Amino acid sequence: MSTPRSVALERLAYTLAAPVLAVAPNLYPDSPVNQIVQLAGAAGLGGWILAAKSDVHGAGRKILRWSPLVLAAAIDTVAKTTTGFGPYGLDGLLAAGWAAAGYLVMPFSRHTRRRHRPALAAPAAQPAPAEAPEPVATIPDDGADLLTREVRMLWENAGMPARTHVVKATRHPGMRHDMTILLRASETGRPITGLTEAAVAAPFAVPSSDVVLAEVAIQPGRQGGPGWMEARITPDANQRRRTKPTDQEKWTDRVASSKGGAPGSELVHTTRDNERGVTFYRARMADSTESPRIDLPKLCRALGLPEDDSRVFVLVEGAEFLISVFDTPPLSPTFPATRELLTPDARGMYVCGFSITGQPVHNFVFQHDKNAAKHGLVLGVTRGGKTQFFAVTMVAESNAGQIVWLSSCFKDEKTTALGEYIDRQGITPLYMARQLRAAKALCQIRADMPWAHDGKPHDYKPGDPRCPYKQLNVYADEFMTASQDPEYGEFIQADGDALTVMGLKYGIGFNPAGQSPFAHNGFSTEMKDNLRQNSRPVIFNMGSPGATRKAAEGTMENAYDVPTIPARYAPKEGSAIERAMAGEAEPENGVSTGGVAVVVLDNGRAVLMKALYVDFDDDLADLFPSEINRLTDYEISELTKLGLWFDWSEPEPRPGEFWPEPTDDDDGGSRRRGGGGKDGGGKRGPKSGSSHESQVTSPRQALEAIKSLNNA
Repeated sequence: MSTPRSVALERLAYTLAAPVLAVAPNLYPDSPVNQIVQLAGAAGLGGWILAAKSDVHGAGRKILRWSPLVLAAAIDTVAKTTTGFGPYGLDGLLAAGWAAAGYLVMPFSRHTRRRHRPALAAPAAQPAPAEAPEPVATIPDDGADLLTREVRMLWENAGMPARTHVVKATRHPGMRHDMTILLRASETGRPITGLTEAAVAAPFAVPSSDVVLAEVAIQPGRQGGPGWMEARITPDANQRRRTKPTDQEKWTDRVASSKGGAPGSELVHTTRDNERGVTFYRARMADSTESPRIDLPKLCRALGLPEDDSRVFVLVEGAEFLISVFDTPPLSPTFPATRELLTPDARGMYVCGFSITGQPVHNFVFQHDKNAAKHGLVLGVTRGGKTQFFAVTMVAESNAGQIVWLSSCFKDEKTTALGEYIDRQGITPLYMARQLRAAKALCQIRADMPWAHDGKPHDYKPGDPRCPYKQLNVYADEFMTASQDPEYGEFIQADGDALTVMGLKYGIGFNPAGQSPFAHNGFSTEMKDNLRQNSRPVIFNMGSPGATRKAAEGTMENAYDVPTIPARYAPKEGSAIERAMAGEAEPENGVSTGGVAVVVLDNGRAVLMKALYVDFDDDLADLFPSEINRLTDYEISELTKLGLWFDWSEPEPRPGEFWPEPTDDDDGGSRRRGGGGKDGGGKRGPKSGSSHESQVTSPRQALEAIKSLNNA
């Protein structure tokens, strides 16, 4: 049987103290050591007196325990009075005998040492109790270590919470109080029920928040299941976690909780890119079947990040998402447009801007996979960057050998400058109506154009050198305003709808721009669906984050998370509360976010980008090709025959261009109604047969007139 640690330490103390008793009085008579020994002897005498007067059982053993101190004081006194070490080395012999007695006798006198003390006298016979106590299951000695035995003692003193037994206690490396205890039900086959964190925390005097209960997995050589449980007690780690948490701990405690900024998520890793000045937080949902629900402001506050939309962005992909935290707004720099970036490749793809992560964002000049032309949809408020983006797309289409027409409601410096490098450009709703009528008529003309290789007409095939015509891209700036024009709005909307439906197969794409993608603002559902499916919609700032998000979701098949476009780049400076208390002025608004847009990619995912910048103060000839792409002579002659090819900038409509010529029945006035039919006839006005309204002279006639209304 191994010697208890306390016995070994006691014997070591006797062995080390013996030389001191023999040497100190002879070499250093006035040393404090001698005084300490004498004081210890006096304490021992006091202990003898108290033990002798006490009536408690075990007084003799207490006297024996105090005797080493009294004998040590006596040996010290003898050594001081003898000359040198005394006759025959008496001082050394007395000290050695004192040590030997303590080494052999004293440890076995400890009344608390099990299996190391003589058996006491048999207790007197006690009368049997009236009722036998309930037998308690005894746990055989399994050779557990000291920590486990101490934990078992605390556990037993607490009443074996939930009728469980401590199997093993393991201290966490480098921790003073943290440990993990393995529990099992006292009765075999019974599950552990009713065990709480508070019941585990009470025996160890720690808060219940420092206790975590977990199930025990079945391992080789050890059982598991409901009858086993593991309790992790971590007061030290939790104290550090509360004061200096790691990124992982901060995410778990503040972000992934039920009330956090991304509930149910877990942090994968944190990456810092010093060259680009950005920190990435990559996370995923613990349950891969769930979609992230991210509250970006709350997440920023939890992680101590700047609560600023111009520097913090979120990118969601399935069950994973990425939080990008930039040192400076990543979309504040200007990305100049170049001929190289705006020259499409064989698949019609070109770079139209750069995303927040510095990745190039591509757009296309034709749909290679659908073997068709493409539409375009650009939205945004005034001065948001729509015309700038028009310039980017027009340069790319011109470099691809395509034709560009541009019309707008109001005169603009940029559109006028672009008119020098494209086929046709004009202003006013009348010009836009003429442009759309000609483009719609061109669809029928191209449908009948024979191809040289077989003499038969075919649908448009981008990149096919046998195609007898070039792709035409029709741009309509401020389409929403033009479609609400009282005179030409009906024609613009009707021809725009028709062009989005039938234009692609004849190599004609429609590119409207406006401030709203909804039906009540000129974008019919049919038009919006065709534009969405055959383009990459680009949404600039719509005036507010909510309006931008709504416009983007209106162009997406599924409402994914739409990134926010801030009104300005205005990093947070100091505390608004402190400025209010001090009466200081608020900082400047910052820099405009013009040119920043949400682009909806083919898979419906919305990405934030900064469009390329075309400087209209410089010569644009370096971007556009040297020759302007135009219609073929055959197409122009056919449009001329239809009366649709002329100077569309003429301020007044030609006779019969939109409305039929006035007749004698019209009383000298023309009826301006209808929506772009071949005959220009009306569709929304009253029937042409009723040249005058019947007169109502009585209530009965008024009632009959109301009942007869059929097109109210």
